[in-house]
This record gives sequence, structure tokens and C-alpha cells, in this order.
Amino acid sequence: MKILWLTWKDGDNPLAGGAEVVNEELAKRLAADGHEVTFVVGGFAGSAHRVSRDGYRIVRVGGRFTTYLAAWGYYRRHRAKLSPDLVIDECNTMPYFSAWYTGKPTLLFFHMLCRRIWFYEFPQPLSTIGWLVEPLYLRLLRRAPVVTVSESSKRDLMRQGFRGGDIHVISEGIELAPLTSLAQATKFEQPTLLSLGSIRPMKRTLDQITAFELAKRRRPDLRLVVAGAPSGRYGQEVLRRIVASPYAADIEYAGRVSPADKLRLMCRAHAILVTSVKEGWGLIVTEAASQGTPAIVYDVDGLRDSVRPGQTGLIAATNAPAALADRIIELLADPARYDQLREQAWAWSHQITFDRSYADFCAVLDGLPLPQTELAADR
Repeated sequence: MKILWLTWKDGDNPLAGGAEVVNEELAKRLAADGHEVTFVVGGFAGSAHRVSRDGYRIVRVGGRFTTYLAAWGYYRRHRAKLSPDLVIDECNTMPYFSAWYTGKPTLLFFHMLCRRIWFYEFPQPLSTIGWLVEPLYLRLLRRAPVVTVSESSKRDLMRQGFRGGDIHVISEGIELAPLTSLAQATKFEQPTLLSLGSIRPMKRTLDQITAFELAKRRRPDLRLVVAGAPSGRYGQEVLRRIVASPYAADIEYAGRVSPADKLRLMCRAHAILVTSVKEGWGLIVTEAASQGTPAIVYDVDGLRDSVRPGQTGLIAATNAPAALADRIIELLADPARYDQLREQAWAWSHQITFDRSYADFCAVLDGLPLPQTELAADR
């Protein structure tokens, strides 16, 4: 089967995150099963127009905001060569509206809806325009089959008029292999919190720094490690805040870390803090759990799916630094309970695999009315 996959960034993009881990892991497995997968994505500074990896192709057209129109133009020029049996239209903020110009069976892939993120990631008046327009363009899409990665995202889509029976939830997966034993996870000598990921407004990194400062007043031996690439003015504000903090001596800024360093930090930290405005799932939570590190998170879509409160991590009572600080103190106050949370988080992470995700995804594809081909027959 020939699959055309439209999404605004690929795994090499400096802004890539969990969504790109998921779609490229699925594409790799589709290619291994003999399917022809072509991604059409937006380009970025210094990017090559075409690359191939793991059996699938990536074509980069346009940039962050122009890729949607550029993809339409690319399809018009190459429709005979592409000739997809299925188009996967992955909506990260904006869909490609590919069904309007390809005439091919289309599957919508949502990790999450944008909604409040508009006000964190885009300037005025674009943020207000985006917030107002999103329900309107979703209305134009809601008869198409949909795949998403959490029950929170499914409920969000249903609130926008999508039919529950058309929405298929697949498991997330993680690239990291879980530790074979929790004894492998040697923690830092001092209790250490980890802030990991891109430093941009929707991640609310400043909230994590404030929560650390509040918690440190009650737990003087506490440390914080901030790892991630700063983005724009918000990123620079975070860096200034780290330097200006009264506890700057106990905040380590690691910058953008290598996969090996990411793994080391996840393994050695006592807890990971995640305070996003919303997530599709919260892949970083499960990755940390696989390394024996529980999460303390805000109560938002995605994070309330990737954390089982009181079992694999803790969810703040309110989405504010003071409530996050309370959970930090709570987690570290009882060593026996902390060890229990670690054990349960680590055990659950074994169930969150890309093999399971791919099986779920293939079951969705098998149920689609695709002409002249059946995925099951090809596997």
C-alpha cells in the first residue's frame, strides 16, 4: 500500500517532539511490512529537501507556516508518482485539508487540539484568530475517521462534534528500553528534580523553576536540572531566571542534551516535572517512568492520561507552582511511598510499547474502506 503522510515537521526538525517519535516509529514499521510511506513536511534552516531513513521517504516543502500550501502544490505536481492509496493528514495546530484536493481515502491523526496553546505559542492577534477559527475548520473535518493517542484527546475531539465511533485511540510507545531492574537506577546524592524538553511558552518551564524555589524553602537539599533548547524570547527569559534565582547555585542548566545524557538524567533524577498547557499523551512521562523516575505533573489533557495519580506519579491539585511545590514535598517526604511509586511507574512503562502502538494502528487501517488493497493481506 502507498501511504502519503502529511505533517508539519519531521524528527530532524529542531522543534520535533513526541509526535514525531510516534509517527516515525509507525512509519518505520509500515515500511518494514512492505508499505511505501512518503512524508511531506515543512522544512527548516539548513534542511535537505529529500531524505530517506528506515525505509520511508521524507520530502520537505515550505516552512513552518507555508508547508500547508506548499504541500498542495507538491501534490499537484507529483500526484501521478505519489498515487497514494491512503493519505494520513496529521494535524499539529493546523490540518492540511488534504481530502479536498487528493480525493483519496484520508485518515486524520490528532495528538491533541491546540485551543489554549494558541495564546501561549502565537502573538496577538494571531492567537485570538487561531482560537476562534479552530472550531470552524474542525467542523469541516469531523466526518472523517480519526486516530489519536489518548482518551483526553478523544473527549476533546468529541466536544468539537466528532463522533465517538469515528475516533480510534491507539497506545503510545517509547523508544527507550525500560531498565531491567530498578537497582540499575542510581539516583543523585541530593534529591533532584528534572525539567526536560523544549523550553517554550506552552511547556511553562518558568512554573517549574518557581515550584522548585518554593519547595526548596521547605527542603533545603533540593536540586533542579533544566535540560532543553531555549526557544525565542521565552527561552531567554528562562535562562535569565535561572541566573537570577536565589537558588541559582542549585540549578543546573544542561542545554540541549544528547540521547545518552537524556537517558542518564532520567535515570538519576528523583522526579520529572511536566507542566505543559496540554499534551497528546506526555511521552516524556512514560520515558522517565521506564528509567525508574516518577512524574509530578499539572492536571491537563494528556498528562492525566500518562500519570495514574497516586500510583505512578502525582498530579498537582491546581495548575500553579505552589500546588506543584506541595506535590514535590509530598513525593520526597515518604521514602517508602516514593519507592512504591517508582516501582509502579516502571512496571506500567513496560506496557507502553511501539509494538502495541503499531498493532493498534494497523487495526485502525484494516477497518478503513481502502480500495484495491487491504493492509491485513500485505502483512
